[in-house]
Amino acid sequence: MKKNITKYIACGLLLSASMLTSCNDFLDAQKPQGTMTQEQITDPGQIDNLVISAYAGLVAIEDMNASFSLWNYDTRSDDAYVGGADPSDGGPFHNLEKHTGIQTSDWPYSSIWAKYYNYLSRVNLSLDVLASGDQQNTIIRQRTAEMKFLRACGHFQLKRLFKNIPLVNKPNMTEDDYNNLSNTEYSNDEAWAQIAADLEEAYRELPETQAQKGRPTKAACAAFLAKVYLYKAYRQDDAKSNKVTEVNKEDLQKVLVYTDPKLYSNYGLEDDLHNLFRPEEAYENGKESLWAIQYSRNDGTTWGNLNFSNRLIVPCIPKVHDSGCDFYKPSHNLVNAFRTSVDGLPNLDEVEYGYEVGSAQTVDPRLFVTVGVPGTPYMFNANYMVAQTNTWSRSGGLYGYYVSLKQNVDPDLKDQYLFNCDNQWASSMNRVVLRYADVLLMRAEALAQLGQDGAIALVNQVRQRAAGMAKSSIVANYTGKYNVRYAIATYSGSYSQEQLLKIIKMERRLELAMESERFFDLVRWGDVETVINRYYADEMSSQKGNMSFLSGSHFTADKNEYLPIPKEQMDASAGHYTQNVGW
Repeated sequence: MKKNITKYIACGLLLSASMLTSCNDFLDAQKPQGTMTQEQITDPGQIDNLVISAYAGLVAIEDMNASFSLWNYDTRSDDAYVGGADPSDGGPFHNLEKHTGIQTSDWPYSSIWAKYYNYLSRVNLSLDVLASGDQQNTIIRQRTAEMKFLRACGHFQLKRLFKNIPLVNKPNMTEDDYNNLSNTEYSNDEAWAQIAADLEEAYRELPETQAQKGRPTKAACAAFLAKVYLYKAYRQDDAKSNKVTEVNKEDLQKVLVYTDPKLYSNYGLEDDLHNLFRPEEAYENGKESLWAIQYSRNDGTTWGNLNFSNRLIVPCIPKVHDSGCDFYKPSHNLVNAFRTSVDGLPNLDEVEYGYEVGSAQTVDPRLFVTVGVPGTPYMFNANYMVAQTNTWSRSGGLYGYYVSLKQNVDPDLKDQYLFNCDNQWASSMNRVVLRYADVLLMRAEALAQLGQDGAIALVNQVRQRAAGMAKSSIVANYTGKYNVRYAIATYSGSYSQEQLLKIIKMERRLELAMESERFFDLVRWGDVETVINRYYADEMSSQKGNMSFLSGSHFTADKNEYLPIPKEQMDASAGHYTQNVGW
């Protein structure tokens, strides 16, 4: 059982959690189950009873089909296939993976839209009540900052998904205000600025440390600000296009401000990347984790406040995970991206297919912390060896035999950190949202784009950790036990800006693989059309297996960068919403 904010959710929520279906009622539908007096507002205990409902939304409102981790939507990238039994299993997501056959009425888009606005309704009600309290009270100011952080989180994810969204960031909005919201009230750049403004206000009030894990700190807010400004920097100023029209230097300077190493004195890289993705209390909220969604077990609820959002990712393992659904399958392209040359560096220009354990090919050790590869143990437990059998591929090999590791838990931790809940699997493992390696790579990217020195040294910090893992990590013994060959080195010499950016983009892919960042990075850079269509061609021509599920795939620029505004939201908006480009 964790001592963190989400364990208190079971004590009761102040707000209802009814499903929302339209903009017209997404806040009006959320009614407080009582009122608070002025005296109660200034009582820290009562304040926490209020804001816990907002934190609860990060756990209680999402589900496995509309996961707030957005893994379902990362399958649009070259990192992963949707997986499952066959293309009819989660059909709309398979259409997303192919970028064809998508309908504005498909249920996943309205589902994730409604769930995020349901979550935002809790945050805004908390903010409205907090605003009526004593603004000189330190606790009220800090809790207000936390709610501003959480509101930015919801808006940020929605904007990455849908681009043109209604921002619910005004105080004490009336029913008419909500009914008249527009999703184009702000330009693209202005909307990013609004999200940044919430975080700037939060940054001024958040403390350096928090007694309860799960509450954001000043460093977490700085990392989030850096991320927002990095997205903002890649301007998409043409309302009729999704093309990157400018890389703004002022925004990049903000990235440097909020990635200043002095802000992260309490943080650093874990020696072993796997430590970020372990459920045991000794590893959670470690030095690299800046902010994570906290899940809990044995907390008085039926199952605990477990992570149900990743339950579809669990593979089938006889007598352990018999009901595993086997979604979010690492792609051949991703696995082969971890291959290295004799000098220990990745190929920056194209992926060379054909990696197999036991071959003479050398790889980056991060591969085996990210992907369960045939011939190696599942979740680092030799009792469960990944093999090219249907045990490891519910689809009979259609999506290959690789399995994702970062979201899963050692089967031997069953009933400790892994639980069978109604014949589906869930764990108490945190979901890391912001981590220090990302801060280093964001800073490297800003420096490279600005033509300033220091980018390659930051990339090398991340690669040095990976190189250390070849000698001391949970996968260090793979060389002797499973005939794996590691070769990983740092970069040296001088590089042009173009070369630097290639290096940084590849490093982000390798370091953050299967963490739902890849597709959004490709859109942000303006690379997505070229990369994804090349990926389709490579997958179809380079594999020995059956890749028919990708037949007919094609990414269409100025359309597929973002999801369509859901049809039912468009219908309910009474003409106040504008559909995204291309839809």
